[in-house]
Amino acid sequence: MLPAIHRRRAIPTQWSPMSDYEDLYERMGRLMGATLGEPSQLDVWTPLADVSETTDSYKAEIEIPGLTKDDIEIHMDGNELIVTGENRKEEKAEEKGKRTHHRTRRYGRFEYRTLLPNDIDPERVSANLKHGVLHLTIPKSDQNQSRRIAIDQE
Repeated sequence: MLPAIHRRRAIPTQWSPMSDYEDLYERMGRLMGATLGEPSQLDVWTPLADVSETTDSYKAEIEIPGLTKDDIEIHMDGNELIVTGENRKEEKAEEKGKRTHHRTRRYGRFEYRTLLPNDIDPERVSANLKHGVLHLTIPKSDQNQSRRIAIDQE
């Protein structure tokens, strides 16, 4: 099964059938390359994540078990949240000759990307890693909050 690939560009304001065709063509090329054993970006996997909204912020919970904060990088590019890192498989000396019968855990480079609404404050993002889950809080900007405007008397 192929990992989900997230678009790296902003969502277009106008639908373009040609860009959708190019995206499909690119995905099919990666699938064919993986089938034929060619190295590609398919080595990059996407961790499972949940993104939710509260009245004052957005919350993201990203599953990355076995990693420390030094293995993870978090960036905000405009309103896009980007979490990258690497999960290295360390082989122990006594495991050199063992045969693996079944593997479902992922190793190697990972990347999670998601676009958030424009009402975020990227300067106040906070992160916490607990029990293999990265918890991110992305506050909403105060500029877009509803407020009452007073009318001056003349």
